[in-house]
Amino acid sequence: VVLQSFGARYFLSPMCLLGRSRMNALESHLEIDEGLYSRQIYVLGYDAMQRMTGSSVLVSGMKGVGVETAKNIILAGVKSVTVHDQGDAQWSDLSSQFFLSEGDVGQNRAVVSQRHLAELNSYVPVVAYTEELSEKFLSAFQVVVLTNSSLEEQLRISDFCHANNICFILADTKGLPPSCPSGPWFMASSVFLPLQGCPGVVTIACEEKQEHFENGGMVTFSRVEGMTELNNSEPQPVCVLDYYSTFPQLMLPLPLQVDADRLLELAQDLAGWQAPLDEELVRAFAAVSAGDLSPINAVIGAMAAQEVLKAASGKFTPLDQWFYFDAWECLPEQEHSVPLSEQDCAPRGSRYDGQIAVFGADFQERLGQQKYFVVGAGAIGCELLKNFGMIGLAAGKGGRITVTDMDTIERSNLNRQFLFRPQDVSKQKSEVAAAAVRHMNPYTNVTAHQDCLGPDTEQLYGDNFFLGLDGVATALDNPQARVYVGERCVQYLKPLLDSGTEGTKGHVQVFVPFLTESYGHAMDLAEKTYPLCTLRHFPTAIQHTLQWARDQFEGLFKKSAENVNTFVPREALEKLELVHSSLQEKPLSWGECVAWARRLWEQLFRNDIQQLLYNFPPDHVRHSPSYRKSGSSPSPLFPLPLDTHMAFILAASRLFAQTHRLQVSGDEVAARQVLLVLCLPPFQPCQGLHIPTTDQELKETSDTVGKESTMGHRPLPSLSALLGTGLTPLSLCPSKGDDNSNFHLNFIVAASNLRAENYGIPTADWLQSKRIVGRIVPAIATTTAAVAGLVCLELYKLVWGHKDLGSYRQSFLRLAEPMFIFSFSVSLPHSQFCQKTWTCWDRIEVPGVTGSGEEMTLGDLRDHLQKEHGLALRMLLYREAVLYAAFWSSEKLKEQLANR
Repeated sequence: VVLQSFGARYFLSPMCLLGRSRMNALESHLEIDEGLYSRQIYVLGYDAMQRMTGSSVLVSGMKGVGVETAKNIILAGVKSVTVHDQGDAQWSDLSSQFFLSEGDVGQNRAVVSQRHLAELNSYVPVVAYTEELSEKFLSAFQVVVLTNSSLEEQLRISDFCHANNICFILADTKGLPPSCPSGPWFMASSVFLPLQGCPGVVTIACEEKQEHFENGGMVTFSRVEGMTELNNSEPQPVCVLDYYSTFPQLMLPLPLQVDADRLLELAQDLAGWQAPLDEELVRAFAAVSAGDLSPINAVIGAMAAQEVLKAASGKFTPLDQWFYFDAWECLPEQEHSVPLSEQDCAPRGSRYDGQIAVFGADFQERLGQQKYFVVGAGAIGCELLKNFGMIGLAAGKGGRITVTDMDTIERSNLNRQFLFRPQDVSKQKSEVAAAAVRHMNPYTNVTAHQDCLGPDTEQLYGDNFFLGLDGVATALDNPQARVYVGERCVQYLKPLLDSGTEGTKGHVQVFVPFLTESYGHAMDLAEKTYPLCTLRHFPTAIQHTLQWARDQFEGLFKKSAENVNTFVPREALEKLELVHSSLQEKPLSWGECVAWARRLWEQLFRNDIQQLLYNFPPDHVRHSPSYRKSGSSPSPLFPLPLDTHMAFILAASRLFAQTHRLQVSGDEVAARQVLLVLCLPPFQPCQGLHIPTTDQELKETSDTVGKESTMGHRPLPSLSALLGTGLTPLSLCPSKGDDNSNFHLNFIVAASNLRAENYGIPTADWLQSKRIVGRIVPAIATTTAAVAGLVCLELYKLVWGHKDLGSYRQSFLRLAEPMFIFSFSVSLPHSQFCQKTWTCWDRIEVPGVTGSGEEMTLGDLRDHLQKEHGLALRMLLYREAVLYAAFWSSEKLKEQLANR
């Protein structure tokens, strides 16, 4: 894969893929840490993760794209990463290299970066290397990523990788720097103007006769102003174009007008056999080529890292041919702004010089004054805050970033929320993220909150707060919360940057007041539910059996315990029937817990199924719509010493003991002894039992399957014993925490798979079951980083104040395919009312006081709408409350209209 980037223009293309035989040889059988990698395993799978642990990766070049690529690879969990750079940190690096600080200027970039990168993942050793890349050294890697390298280095290393079946990726954000072949060379002392190009063109600007350059000759540079990195560089080969111009093999980015003119001339010469030339695009290309933008680096670094993971894991489709990406629409709109001058974009010795070279110093000052609200400090939130710190958002006078997240850091977050470290587990996400951003850019003004944004916190996040904002960026995984934030942005006329990911899929949307549509409605975001009859009697998919198993868990170990706890201290004895079953089943030993679990197994997976078959014989398939959906009739299970059977017995026994606060050993050997001597009565069908086949029938009748007294009971305890009884309700939270040893999920997985065996449904492993039950969203760091970079490109446009709908983009990406869709934002829908065109952003502003300065009553509001806007008030609502209705009685209207 080859990745090249020129300012705001980037290219990506494959050159060599890791051979399949070599991939197989690299497969590892190391245990994968599910507590850390759980969300990523849902994306890649166990096999791909194990193959990844056999790949050593080299990332050469620790500037913006290099560190982004290395960060994402390390978080993913390859075998090892070596970071290489022979250069020292410069001020210009600080615009996008988030692991470099002002105090690191002058130190080796690889050495400084290694210290920070090594903290990201304890399973991935990170080594810094500062010597020249020899073939012997390169042979130790399975994947090599090159950034900011010379043309000679690119060709040499790519040839070696190709010959040795090593995956090679080129990610170069500075074009093609000088190469150094052997041959004659000499010093050129003439004054020259370097020109952006590929290869670059140097024009001699002196009245005296120029040096006698010859094709193949070598030149070096000194006393260059504006591009001091060229001074004292290694000799470069040249090709003479004309009397004044030479053609060296290097990229010379400098936003000079003469450069743009000359580049246009060259492009016109080349375009003779191609499509018509876009002259403005060529000039813009020359103007931004000296730029170094953190959001662009985030996008390209994420893409390059994903290609590394594809090569290392053998998972997903590698990129085919060249990938082209530009973001010209981030530049100022010509019809709404003054064109940038050379002086606007000149270096200022600032950490933002790479961004100033593209957008100018005034824009940088405007960025520093922004006030933004970031909702969520998880995976996307961390990447957003990092990018905000790099671009200088809210880093100036009056600027402010407020980030809120009520969650604390869990170990599973460390795999993709890269601002957090192991020592931060259990700390507040927003606090740690804000501190990390302040460390990256000490000038960033960021405040951390721990509030859940919603109706309950509107006193805190009310008028004063929202009216003082310039925009809102959401980093939420809760659709309902995003809808609420969208409504608040409409209410206060604030732009909203929304983004989300699911595995290798991601999206970015921007909502601009009076220009685009608003965020979607809650009715479109309802969670999927299943018919109750399908869950209870006619499942057809593993999702059905898992939901059924979760319902069993809730009923057996949570609701029954809550019923006992709410009854015993307070209720009258005659209502004891509500908790009759739970109290009769109270165990006294581990053996009784095992016996109870065995009877439960018999009831759920044999008796209930036999009762169902008694009611609906196998030939009933032809007549029952529910059976026709399931495809076949169920079969009862036979008790066998199988792992799945025993897993259910042990999990159910332990949970039953926990619920009844019984301290037991949970010994499997003792459990098997109980099972050997336990005798259960044969199944007897229940005559006349009606089993509903539709949800409507279920509402009208009571389903008693599974509620017959086959579980076994004992006499009720005395009243004095009851008053001292208490049960422990068990709560299932599969999406939170890393404790997999409490047997909650073990019970659900075992019960679901046994139920699936009843109905001939393919079973699911433990991890897949956890994802479905917990509604866990798969996640990987590469997608998160790409999405956050795209968000910041839209942020640029908001800060410019772009007024053209065509400037804004909705982005949808699938890094696995790979597929990228960039479309225009959806235009604003309109409606007609009272001879006026209205949108969701329109409103009628009413002063809160009357002309005399008194607080306005409801009657004053009615009169104001009639007099000033010609509107007759028929009904006034606030959310679900009716404040006024014209059809009310005169007495009620009189009372209501006097209210303030």
